[in-house]
Amino acid sequence: VQLQASGGGLVQPGGSLKLSCAASGNILKITSMEWYRQAPGKQRELVAGFARNGDPTYADSVKGRFTISRDNPMSRTVHLEMNTLKPEDTALYYCNAVMTYKDGGATVYNVDYWGKGTLVTVSS
Repeated sequence: VQLQASGGGLVQPGGSLKLSCAASGNILKITSMEWYRQAPGKQRELVAGFARNGDPTYADSVKGRFTISRDNPMSRTVHLEMNTLKPEDTALYYCNAVMTYKDGGATVYNVDYWGKGTLVTVSS
């Protein structure tokens, strides 16, 4: 089972980027998929996710600028569209998913997976 994040890069203030996170493997269920970020010298923080009813949720610092989406409720891919980027959005962005999967003959329940971070740098 893997989580692959992509889409990071260098962008000027006010610009946009779109991140994607794809889960792969013998997955039976994805309970949650969320985006986190960690800026230099700071703790990792939750940026965006989905509530139990499927509604997107956001950190106050990104509300109105970032949009989390998935192709459909069963999709294994989650996107994070980031607009009006600010220098303080510079960070390593991580995808997190809680997944249940098959490992040989066994079912492994609700494992917390982290993808490798993708770097977003907002600078002029």
